[in-house]
Amino acid sequence: MRRVTTLIVLAIPALAACTVGPDYVRPSVEAPAAYKEAGSWKAAEPADHLARGKWWEIFGDPQLDALEEQVNISNQTVRLAEAQFRQARALAQGARAAYYPTVNGDVSVTRSGGAGSARRGGTTAGSSGTATDYNLALDAAWEADVWGRVRRSVESGDANSQASAADLESARLSAQAELAQDYFQLRTTDAQQRLLDATVAAYGKSLALTKNRYAQGVAARADIAQAEAQLKTTQAQAIDLGVQRAQLEHAIALLVGKAPADFSLAPADMAAKFPEIPTGLPSELLERRPDIAAAERRVAAASAQIGIAKSAFFPSLTLSATGGYQSAALAGWLSAPNRFWSLGPALAQTIFDGGLRRAQTDQAIAAYDASVATYRQTVLGGFLQVEDNLAALRILEREAAMQDEAVRAARQSVTLTVNQYRAGIVSYLNVVTVQAAALANERTAADILGRRLAVGVLLVKAIGGGWSERL
Repeated sequence: MRRVTTLIVLAIPALAACTVGPDYVRPSVEAPAAYKEAGSWKAAEPADHLARGKWWEIFGDPQLDALEEQVNISNQTVRLAEAQFRQARALAQGARAAYYPTVNGDVSVTRSGGAGSARRGGTTAGSSGTATDYNLALDAAWEADVWGRVRRSVESGDANSQASAADLESARLSAQAELAQDYFQLRTTDAQQRLLDATVAAYGKSLALTKNRYAQGVAARADIAQAEAQLKTTQAQAIDLGVQRAQLEHAIALLVGKAPADFSLAPADMAAKFPEIPTGLPSELLERRPDIAAAERRVAAASAQIGIAKSAFFPSLTLSATGGYQSAALAGWLSAPNRFWSLGPALAQTIFDGGLRRAQTDQAIAAYDASVATYRQTVLGGFLQVEDNLAALRILEREAAMQDEAVRAARQSVTLTVNQYRAGIVSYLNVVTVQAAALANERTAADILGRRLAVGVLLVKAIGGGWSERL
């Protein structure tokens, strides 16, 4: 027996070199050479002098910078993802425990009695006698990782941990991007509020002018009614903006982890500038986007699960050892005559399971194929998002230029028409028409600026923000 045990122990290192299941290879993804909508967009350049991850600083808004810093600290969605990452990391560390033997200690004192009771290591007691056993033992067992089951488990755990880390970065990036979008929309609302307030003041002057002209007999009563209707309508629009602003402020409060009642942002001018966003190459998305990295790591975990399933077809080898002291008397309990030990290997193999192992292997293979498809779809979705936002920015840039010209023309039209009305050349209806057109153009211009900033945020998110798996 000792010779057999020695041979098995010596053979373990050679057997341990066997690892069943496929070795992981990253699935291939066909990436385009360049973005279709990139046009003249700047390619990515090394920027080691910049703070990594703080992508929002490119917009140059100090208030936004301060809010974004609170996301990492107080956002509950980010905290949830961080806790899930710690859970995945602990599971990966737990998988490594199988590399080492399990050692259990046992100390017991057993009192027994009854007919025919006897004490091990002592004399037989009477039919109604009692016996006492003192036992101190250590048990050790170790399952040799002959077929790589433990190694594949560790690979799967590590890959899942890395995927969870990427999920954490993805949650953080999503929260940061949502905060920036809400913030820019709120500042756009502030700009429109100032525009409406200024317009209300201008319409009030127009109403006063019309009343004076009516008193002088050079304007009709209908002109006053039109001026009042225009003024009240614009005042209602100004009040209605308060609903949108309050909801945006509440949304920002939630993103920075505060109750809406404890958070407020004072109205302010739009301090952000539209930045030049380096898009890089499409292939860089595989390293820059955390959701793509997470999907790829889950493919690696699924690949390792195939090896775990296949290892069940092979026998398991367990080495166990037991040693300790056992005595019927407390005196001399821990002495050499009371010592006992056992040592030996055990091979175990499932003979018949009704196809369970085959089904589990097929399930693991199917799960791997599904994860590969998910990974490739995530990559394609990343390309789509970049292309969409590049196209939106290109088109919005042209629209903004045209809208600026429309605003200038509308302002000139208002000036000329008001002068004509004062001279009695045109009716007040003409004034109302050009003023309404001018207000609409001003609001559209402010809205386009807000949309450009929001789409800029989405583009930064689409290219992975400031995160990279190489960081």
